[in-house]
Amino acid sequence: MLDLIDVRKTFNAKTVNEKVALDGLSLHLNDGDFVTVIGGNGAGKSTMLNAIAGVWPIDQGSIMIDKTDVSRLPEHRRAPLLGRVFQDPMTGTAATMQIEENLALAARRGERRTLKPGITRAERNQYREQLATLGLGLENRMTAKVGLLSGGQRQALTLLMATLKKPKLLLLDEHTAALDPRTAEKVLQLSEKIVTENRLMTLMVTHNMRDAIRYGNRLIMMNDGKIILDISGEQKKNLTVENLMTAFFKASGEEFANDRALLS
Repeated sequence: MLDLIDVRKTFNAKTVNEKVALDGLSLHLNDGDFVTVIGGNGAGKSTMLNAIAGVWPIDQGSIMIDKTDVSRLPEHRRAPLLGRVFQDPMTGTAATMQIEENLALAARRGERRTLKPGITRAERNQYREQLATLGLGLENRMTAKVGLLSGGQRQALTLLMATLKKPKLLLLDEHTAALDPRTAEKVLQLSEKIVTENRLMTLMVTHNMRDAIRYGNRLIMMNDGKIILDISGEQKKNLTVENLMTAFFKASGEEFANDRALLS
């Protein structure tokens, strides 16, 4: 499970640049929940993911992952519990290392380093099988440098690396925003496949309203550091972009103003 309880985060407190990013945020996710997150610029979406990952400390509240209180743990202590894919395809992989070497690093996340061989034959066979599930032919290029891959291939590899050890929580931070529409669709389909097959508890931030509606079993919308809409079940299945915008206006009292989301 994931529990955010009255989480607050303010940047540049008590200055003219003060910004309340998370304002008493509370959220509960059950095991296997695939939750899409949408909201306008500055709504607190990425701040919420960064708070969960421990990128910066929260000012107040608590964060529980699988009954473990991680609120005061540094980022590296939370890493074994989390998988994360960022917006930039260049983030999350080592460009000068081979595909199989990147997978080996991901497989050893949270473990003690030893002087044993870097990649065993059994591991190499396992990586080949897992790469084949992506349908991108990367299983035939395992010794290729990751920096030679396209953005879509690299993002698909990052997704596989983030889920290699079956994390308690998967964070997808606008992970298709930098890709062209066709490649983005492929990566989203892979994301849904991996999340569903492994029953991974997932938070996926997106700027695309249609993707937020289409994927996952639950949708939350944020505004001013709070969750103002939480939609699931039949209500989500029957949701349209127009209905979502209307619901946002009723909940916030203002128009939804996000060009990226509206044009997607």
